[in-house]
Amino acid sequence: MLKRLQLTITRKLDGLLQGDYLGLLPGPGSEAGESREYRAGDDVRRMDWPVTARTTVPHVRQTMADRELETWMCIDLSASLDFGTARCEKRDLAIAAAAAIGYLTVRGGNRVGAVVTNGETSRRLAARPGRNNAHGMLRRVYQTPRAPAGGTAANAGYLAEAVDALNRPPRRRGQAVVISDFLTDDIVRADGGDLEPAWERPLRKLAVRHEVLAIEIVDPRELELPAVGVLTVVDPETGAVHEVSTDAKVRSAYATAAATQRTAIAGALRRAGAAHLRLSTDSDWLLDIVRFVAAQRRGRSRGTTR
Repeated sequence: MLKRLQLTITRKLDGLLQGDYLGLLPGPGSEAGESREYRAGDDVRRMDWPVTARTTVPHVRQTMADRELETWMCIDLSASLDFGTARCEKRDLAIAAAAAIGYLTVRGGNRVGAVVTNGETSRRLAARPGRNNAHGMLRRVYQTPRAPAGGTAANAGYLAEAVDALNRPPRRRGQAVVISDFLTDDIVRADGGDLEPAWERPLRKLAVRHEVLAIEIVDPRELELPAVGVLTVVDPETGAVHEVSTDAKVRSAYATAAATQRTAIAGALRRAGAAHLRLSTDSDWLLDIVRFVAAQRRGRSRGTTR
């Protein structure tokens, strides 16, 4: 399965997304590049004070991508991803996204590592260079056992812990990718008193030092219900069974609640400073990645970071 996936990715994306060591995101580095106008969310430590003083407009100094880049992935394979009503399960799509990142970034001495969690247990896979090592790492990700029903519910903070694992030990600037559906019940109170998902704070901490990409995995049935009468649904996180009448009123309320939930997730990712890519089980995920990278590059050409 992974061999076929590797062939699909390299045939369709290799050469299209690469160039001058650029992959899904521009790699951070230490070599000074051009200046551009400051935009909200930029790291103030990169302020270009001479240009700012000369133009009276705040500018930041961009950095050139390092030739050797270390990428770490946090891959969520918890019970909520053992679900899919379209082309595949969300779990399969998460693994495919990890494979795309792995195969497209592990070159020129670049290293790829991962922290993978099934919601019950987590493990760290060391970052090593080379395509063979990347394939071996992805094979271990693919072999991650599924959590038993209710296993994730006993550890609601699993995603926050897995994301925070990317902050330890401290390492040089690189890329960090978090692949998840971000459907967790662990809510904490932020410093300002507002409520936020527990994974937002470690993600924000990660973005201080690294370029962060959040890949959100969704299924169309999580956004709206079909009109099929009485529908029996099972919560994969807890194992609870519910019967839902899919009349027009319920479908409308469900769609509104789902849209509010996804808006909240997008807002948390934006506050954390992460680039946001959404992949759905009913769409062409390769095409979605290409469109995302094209938008990122257009943004950089206009002097924006995200």
